[in-house]
Amino acid sequence: MRLTRDGIAKGWADASDIGRDLLVGAALGVPAIQGDWRGDLEAGGSMLVAGGTTFALKELIHERRPDRSDDKSFPSGHTSVSFAAAASLEKRYGWEAGLPALLVASFVGVARVRADKHYVHDVLAGAVIGGASGFLLTARHNDRVRLTPWAGSGGGGIDVAMRF
Repeated sequence: MRLTRDGIAKGWADASDIGRDLLVGAALGVPAIQGDWRGDLEAGGSMLVAGGTTFALKELIHERRPDRSDDKSFPSGHTSVSFAAAASLEKRYGWEAGLPALLVASFVGVARVRADKHYVHDVLAGAVIGGASGFLLTARHNDRVRLTPWAGSGGGGIDVAMRF
């Protein structure tokens, strides 16, 4: 099997889709599992604001993508939504939830550049838009809930500890 440049770019594009979707799911799922409906509303709002801001800028700026597919390169929507989700998780639940989410969001940005869909400045702008909306539109949850990521040779997950 021979990998072509287009095949490699498609792989990176698929990886960025998966990373973004996982972050959106986590930003909405973690609060929902805890019955933290305000956290769900804030995460949804921050992603909506980031996506809306990104859409408006794409319509105003018309920068051609590196792969020449269209003129919607600036800023990166995948990256802005990913960073909004990650920033919401970090602000609401602390670094234990935020650090892994921010690493995945950073991967999404790198993958968008590797997929030839964005320039580095598109991704950086998306990260700023998403990070700002996540941090500005999300309030810290109380300290009675702690999320702790863990990993081992057989898998990984997130432990949730609650104080009553």
